[in-house]
Amino acid sequence: MKNRFSAFRRLVSSVPPVIAALLILSVVGMNLLANKSIDTGVAWLALDCGILFSWLTFMSLDVLTHCFGPKAASAMSLLALGLNLLMAGLFYLASLIPGVWGESFVEGSEVVINHALDRTFGGTWYIILGSSVAFAVSAVLNNFMNYGIGRLLKRKQGFGPFAVRSYVSTFIAQFVDNLTFALIVSRVFFGWSLLQCFTCAVTGAVLELLFEVVFSPLGYRVAKKLIADGEVA
Repeated sequence: MKNRFSAFRRLVSSVPPVIAALLILSVVGMNLLANKSIDTGVAWLALDCGILFSWLTFMSLDVLTHCFGPKAASAMSLLALGLNLLMAGLFYLASLIPGVWGESFVEGSEVVINHALDRTFGGTWYIILGSSVAFAVSAVLNNFMNYGIGRLLKRKQGFGPFAVRSYVSTFIAQFVDNLTFALIVSRVFFGWSLLQCFTCAVTGAVLELLFEVVFSPLGYRVAKKLIADGEVA
């Protein structure tokens, strides 16, 4: 146990701070914005605002997997998840502190709005549970799938192999993440149909993949520079 903890400390110290910060912040932001659904105007199409951050989470994991391997990326995923739960606890404590949110000053609605803001930032147990389970499963799946695809490719280096690994693993892992969350939270507590859960998972995965396609050249350059500078474990 002591050796594992020492290895984990060495890993955390070897991961570039910016990559670690982006991973942790994106996980926190993704789970916070999962509270807000997107009005698509289509009855069978359901999305939430977590997609604005989730692509960054998985791009960070792709860089970590490329440079440090799937086990290291999964360990960083669990660290991000743990810190997200810590932040959720702090948000919850803040929601219990007597006071008034600045945006609640609407004549006649102050109490209702203030309570709603407390509930949003304080979170609810099923949102936290669903998002935590979904992220833990999908992150590990993404990391090992990304690594496995890389092992199967004949050409290992270059942007092409990096993109193939990232695009395939991101789409599948994002689909699993979205579907797991939808089945645990949206279907049970918000009454979504199975069709809505499935379309949310597919559509969210497609949109997040588009983000990955746009920003993957940046991710590749970061990974390439880390390897060139000898900053990999």
